[in-house]
Amino acid sequence: MDGGFIDCHCHISAAEFTKDRDDVIKRAEEAGVRMLISVTEEASEFEKAVQLSKSYPGLLVPCLGIHPVQHSDSREHRSVAIQDLECALPLFQKYKDDIVAIGEIGLDFTPWYAPYPQQRAEQQQVFRRQLEIAKEMDLPVNIHSRSAARQTIRILKEQGIGHALLHNFAGRPSVAMEGVKAGYCFSFPPAACRNEQRAAVIKQIPLEHICLETDSPALGPEKHVRNEPKNIVLSCEYIAKVKGLTPEKVMEATTWNAVRLFPRIGKILNQMTEPLSGNRPAE
Repeated sequence: MDGGFIDCHCHISAAEFTKDRDDVIKRAEEAGVRMLISVTEEASEFEKAVQLSKSYPGLLVPCLGIHPVQHSDSREHRSVAIQDLECALPLFQKYKDDIVAIGEIGLDFTPWYAPYPQQRAEQQQVFRRQLEIAKEMDLPVNIHSRSAARQTIRILKEQGIGHALLHNFAGRPSVAMEGVKAGYCFSFPPAACRNEQRAAVIKQIPLEHICLETDSPALGPEKHVRNEPKNIVLSCEYIAKVKGLTPEKVMEATTWNAVRLFPRIGKILNQMTEPLSGNRPAE
């Protein structure tokens, strides 16, 4: 398999990229990004995400999901409600052949988003239903788990999920290892470089369970500055530094991990280049 990064979690359909999306994607390609796995947060993004993937075939691939935190009419954030998912259900079926995963889905128990037990219970209900959809479609899941790492992994295991990416994982190393034992992968954005506590988690997780992400336009190397997929290079370099490996080794391993985790992207890459079989990185 040719070299190159796979950004396993970014928001290319976000409004922050409306004015210069072509340039952002071009800069990503110039930085060595081979594929962008773009997630959604709300049903209103679904069609846009799929259409963008058709504008950048083989480079941009979409995931569809309802995030545990939604925008209200006043543009303030609020905990997800069942109604947010209900309006999306027909769209999952409509676009089932266009997507590579269900996401971004999960739990967010941050106190200012979900201070009440009923809100957390409703988040879990929305999460479980989307996990059922993923199983029905035989797709992996792209997971958000802020202030709820242990609960998120517990539900994934209870629901019998075999392929999951826990993005921007900030739980304890011991909790991460529960996910590793279940076969899950973890990804870290450039902002991890600014958080020394994240190094302990990265050091603990085996390389074969790590992927790369940027979470663009959020979680970049600088606070309050728009992040771009080109910054995936920084994530790779940081993980390499923490683990005492070369960036080339981390790039190769994480790209292979992404292909293993998201089976449909392997088929897409095979159509664009030579077959992947026989090119697994040496252990």
